[in-house]
Amino acid sequence: MIVLFLFVSIACKSEKKDKIQDDSPVTLDQHSLKKIDVHAHYKYERDYMPSLFEKWNMQGVLVDVSKADSKGIGRSWSEYVAHAKTQSNVFFLCSSLIGVGIDAPDFAEKQIARLEKEINEGARMVKVWKNFGMVTKDASGTFIQIDDVRLQPIWDFLKSRNIPVMAHIGEPIQAWRPLDDPNNPHFGYYSEHPEYHAYKHTEIPSYETIITARDNWIAKNPDLKILCAHLGSMSHDVDMVAERLDKFPNMYVETAARFGDLVGQDSDKVSAFFEKYQDRIFFGTDYGNSNPKAGLSLEELTTEAQTLDENYSRLWTYLSTTDSISLRGQKNHGLALTERILIKFYYQNVANFLELE
Repeated sequence: MIVLFLFVSIACKSEKKDKIQDDSPVTLDQHSLKKIDVHAHYKYERDYMPSLFEKWNMQGVLVDVSKADSKGIGRSWSEYVAHAKTQSNVFFLCSSLIGVGIDAPDFAEKQIARLEKEINEGARMVKVWKNFGMVTKDASGTFIQIDDVRLQPIWDFLKSRNIPVMAHIGEPIQAWRPLDDPNNPHFGYYSEHPEYHAYKHTEIPSYETIITARDNWIAKNPDLKILCAHLGSMSHDVDMVAERLDKFPNMYVETAARFGDLVGQDSDKVSAFFEKYQDRIFFGTDYGNSNPKAGLSLEELTTEAQTLDENYSRLWTYLSTTDSISLRGQKNHGLALTERILIKFYYQNVANFLELE
């Protein structure tokens, strides 16, 4: 089975800001605009990738995820490191953290030592996942929330190293609702991953509990740069996102796997959201792969490449034009963002955030 996620974009450095002041209609070509996908999962290399990324003038952040099961903690860090080495001018790395073993007196110390090693290997961010709040429990059987005081030494360490955190905390609000609407942009995901459909798992804390803990964590760490993945699990309502961006100056958001939620809202409202917060929204896609190329046929690899190319074009249409668009069953017209906003969204904001040379 081929799993596609997507890829994020960044633009010009501070000394080039004079080039992004024009709010005139878009004249940029979709391929020429520089991009960084801040949230990608390309676990394995592909022969088509160098030319595809060159075609789209794109770089990407390979984001590790830590998951725990009966066999222990599963990660893809080593695969991402190996892949990044094949295209060192294209890929950046993001490490990960999970709360398994948090009761141990040396938990924070051991995690800091591991993260120090992975930062030295190239990690520019650390990801925390929805395990916090929804899956991982401590020895008392309590779900570990992201604002747990036992994690604070880790945040202090990351601050000292100027390493941001990518936070996928919680899930879309539809996870706590019945799965009876095939037009729900997350119908497919929760149909295939019922373990995260909180509506059927009453032991999982409420959406409000998890989001409140996330907000409390951000408030307690004003000097920690925090990129809230998937529009902060508030993608159903850009007003909710705006409220947090107004409240937390150290918070940023990215769009991975949530374009369907945006298409489902009023396009004029979403466009105004991008206008107001144009310096704090990053391009992310959640695209990637999960199988080595050796196990795939030429036809499968060709289809994979074509699908990626089509998806990038579809997102560009939504963002830069007023054309009709359909994403994850949601239909609307495009946002027609200005060149200034597109350059920031696709590249500049991430470049500034990661302090790229």
